[in-house]
Amino acid sequence: QVQLVESGGGLVQAGGSLRLSCAASGRTFSSYPMAWFRQAPGKEREFVASFTWDRRSTNYADSVKGRFTLSTDNAKNTVYLQMNSLKAEDTAVYYCTTGPRGEGWSFWGQGTQVTVSA
Repeated sequence: QVQLVESGGGLVQAGGSLRLSCAASGRTFSSYPMAWFRQAPGKEREFVASFTWDRRSTNYADSVKGRFTLSTDNAKNTVYLQMNSLKAEDTAVYYCTTGPRGEGWSFWGQGTQVTVSA
């Protein structure tokens, strides 16, 4: 079992930055792929960015490429999402997720709200 806790959301002006954190419990977290998704009001949850299980490769949605960056601190069992040049359309609840390789996104955090004012 893995528990995920997101933090770092808030209100920021367009063009600003935020860094989201996803702290995980469970020793196996470091060997699972992980990802960030987001859900805006009235919209479906969408993929934002992901790490492979070994944290060596990343993948980003086209809408955030060049602006968002994943990083990890394995000693703290924490993954970060640095968000720069934020836009109003980035406003959403951001969720981190993980799960055993090949089994999909089994574990989800509670989400953290990001609001970007135009």
